[in-house]
Amino acid sequence: MTPINRRRLENFKRNRRGYYSLWIFLVIFVIALGAEFVANDKPIVMMKGGELYFPVLFTYTEQELGGEIPTEADYRHPYVQALVEDDGGWMLWPLVRFSYDTIHWNVSTPTPVRPGQDGHLLGTDGLGRDLIAMLLYAFRLSVLFGLALTTVSAVIGVSLGALQGYFGGKVDLVGQRLLEIWSGLPVLFLLIILTSIVEANILWLLLILGLFSWMPLVGVVRAEFLRARNFDFVRAARCLGVGDLTIMRRHVLPNAMVAAMTYMPFILTGAITALTALDFLGFGLPVDAPSLGRLLAQAKSNVDAPWIGLSVFVTLAVMLTLLIFIGEAVRDSFDPRRSMADSAEDLTPVAPTPVNA
Repeated sequence: MTPINRRRLENFKRNRRGYYSLWIFLVIFVIALGAEFVANDKPIVMMKGGELYFPVLFTYTEQELGGEIPTEADYRHPYVQALVEDDGGWMLWPLVRFSYDTIHWNVSTPTPVRPGQDGHLLGTDGLGRDLIAMLLYAFRLSVLFGLALTTVSAVIGVSLGALQGYFGGKVDLVGQRLLEIWSGLPVLFLLIILTSIVEANILWLLLILGLFSWMPLVGVVRAEFLRARNFDFVRAARCLGVGDLTIMRRHVLPNAMVAAMTYMPFILTGAITALTALDFLGFGLPVDAPSLGRLLAQAKSNVDAPWIGLSVFVTLAVMLTLLIFIGEAVRDSFDPRRSMADSAEDLTPVAPTPVNA
């Protein structure tokens, strides 16, 4: 690790709020990545006839387990459980025996089920689906979508801003005019129109939102490149014959990343909230996909079940707060002025301790 990156890592650790938020978020995110092993309507592993089966990873038909139907086995059905247990077998279930699309038909009360009833710790939505399972899968999908959209936005926005700011002249003039035209388009209406025309899926939504989410980065990166392109070290590199792309990547881009990192957390949280809003309006992911927006729509349709809206609100609030704290810590760690100040403190001479004779 280079001294600069080591200094950035130390600056990040000094921001306790962001440092602890990162660890909390990583723990939740790792659990969400393995959601199939935490909340699922299939056993993680089971034993039948002396052989091990892994239903969470592979699909087994009921005939393979000794039944009659040549379709995937319903492991929650008493008949399938009897097929396994009567042969001296056993099943190891996840903590939550429901997936995000599992509808619990055999409930003691009409749906939505209250928290703590029929094996649902947080209750169910109006369709009888477990809230813990839905929140876990929706959290994973939202974060992965936000990270992907932030990456796409950063690549496009930083590249266009760097080209405009470094070369200037006609490149900057044409780029600014095109940016003004593109930013004047009604983004929300275009999103609704496009998502209503084509079949919604995660890749299509990523493409549509990626067409507009990069614009806030262009201005700040362009300004940093306009300021840094006339610095002495840039002129010296040009005199030495260093290529423009090398100068942009090695010498100017690190200075512009501080300004770009300021907008990254807002793009990430904006991507998550945009996906939630589109799903809530019905223009987002398919109906069978785990979504926080769909849960909000369920909360709106079931005002007599406040636990649905409260669960989604707490999930969104915790997720967005942790991401903002992490983004602020990353932004501060990339700030060169903070690194210079810390280096100056390290170089401050310390007065010698007097020794008593």
